[in-house]
Amino acid sequence: MQTQVLIIGGGATGTGLARDLALRGVDCVLVEKQDINAGASGGNHGLLHSGARYIGSDLAAARECREEGERIKRLAPHCVEDTGGLFVAVAGDDEAYIADFAARCEQCGIAVKAVDLKDAREMEPELSRDLIAAYAVPDASVDPFKLSLDNLADAQARGTRVLRNTHITAFEKSGTRIQRVQVQNRRTGAQFSIVAEQIVNATGAWAGHVAAMAGADIRVLCSQGSLIITQNRLSHRVINRLRQASDADILVPAGTVSIFGTTSVRLDDPDTSRPTVAEIDAMLPDGIAMVPKLAETRFIRAYAGVRPLVQSTPTSDDRSVSRGFALIDHTKEGIDNFITITGGKLTTYRLMAEKTANRVCERLGVTAACETRTAPLPATASGKWTEPGLTPRLWFQQKDKSDLLLCECEMVPTSVVNAITANIQAEGGRPSLRELGQRSRVGKGPCQGAFCSLRLTAHLYNEGCLSADQGLEELRDFLNERWRGVHPLLWGQAVAQAELQEALHCGLYGLELVEA
Repeated sequence: MQTQVLIIGGGATGTGLARDLALRGVDCVLVEKQDINAGASGGNHGLLHSGARYIGSDLAAARECREEGERIKRLAPHCVEDTGGLFVAVAGDDEAYIADFAARCEQCGIAVKAVDLKDAREMEPELSRDLIAAYAVPDASVDPFKLSLDNLADAQARGTRVLRNTHITAFEKSGTRIQRVQVQNRRTGAQFSIVAEQIVNATGAWAGHVAAMAGADIRVLCSQGSLIITQNRLSHRVINRLRQASDADILVPAGTVSIFGTTSVRLDDPDTSRPTVAEIDAMLPDGIAMVPKLAETRFIRAYAGVRPLVQSTPTSDDRSVSRGFALIDHTKEGIDNFITITGGKLTTYRLMAEKTANRVCERLGVTAACETRTAPLPATASGKWTEPGLTPRLWFQQKDKSDLLLCECEMVPTSVVNAITANIQAEGGRPSLRELGQRSRVGKGPCQGAFCSLRLTAHLYNEGCLSADQGLEELRDFLNERWRGVHPLLWGQAVAQAELQEALHCGLYGLELVEA
């Protein structure tokens, strides 16, 4: 396989880069070892930053978030719920930080307005009665899966080729250039090579590992952030703790639920990332001080993402490392056609892609300008079904009573699963339970796949998408991923649900679910 640019990594930055280059007429191949947003792009809180969170630690990152957040709202409104946000302080919070907050926001161009405490509690009834300050900022929530799927679909419509479930096995160098990249399909075992003029490493927390394979060195800190999902939506707006960025200080509304977090735990290997009981136990007291309802709400799932932080100086505090991004040219290390882009935030993905595309095009001799600054991101069928509440509305409106629900919690019917399946097959892939979950609300409700996983597997067999023992392997993979998220939250009603799930899947089907 030959191409002008090989992009390694299918997160927000990789898919955004594919679209940027495709709009400039550059031929690309994107390789992803799992599925879209398998790393930090799928393991974040979905906060579209106003920039206010970073005004006390990283003014450059604050300005970038403000500018790019405004741009995403304008160019991809279908991916955004423009909720607005509140920064609130409770008794005992740093009053010096509170006093400087508005001025620091204004310094970065962030719109900020003091809110009367009575008005703040009327706006958000679940806020603590111990508030001492509140400010409104233009935060929002964003659907990271829809964002990446729509970027990738637009790139594919312009000729980009995508290889999912395909990983890099070796780089073949000659002199100062990588001549050939060896890859392997993880499902079929098929091996082949890709020849590219330029290669971009957009693998996030895995950037150091991929760079090392190419003979380059990057010092990437892997900082795990764990989050928990409430069964119901607790606020209309994003709620931030009014203090220096820390653990357990963000509550983000996400459709019908809320997401609370996050943590910062150093990892040696991003492949070992998973939320822990200790993280959840440590987060809740701070969250309850801000939103007391968290003490009695039901949590349906925990999950974790790994922040790739590029270290310039030694530090023991990952919160002190810049949230800015790093575009690394490896020419000085003797590799002329290899670039790494890592770090940054979901909010700045487009800017990261633009800067990378500029460098790539400079090397290719392509003079076309960036269009993603002004060109709206088209809404596509690929990302349509990730929207919370969409499938129930459509199902109730339709007249076809034979369109049975396969996922009752999120009301995902057979017709939607068939549409997603057809889309994956049209792209040359084989639908799996996990890929269906990435592209829809399947398995994201209170039962966390306990029942819909079995219905989906049976349906995929009926449609000829699965054969022999593939279904059992799919169930194990899908349910183990769900179980990792349920395990740290096993108290109260969740314990009874877990016992039922174990009886069904382990006792009846012998799936031998493990916490791995």
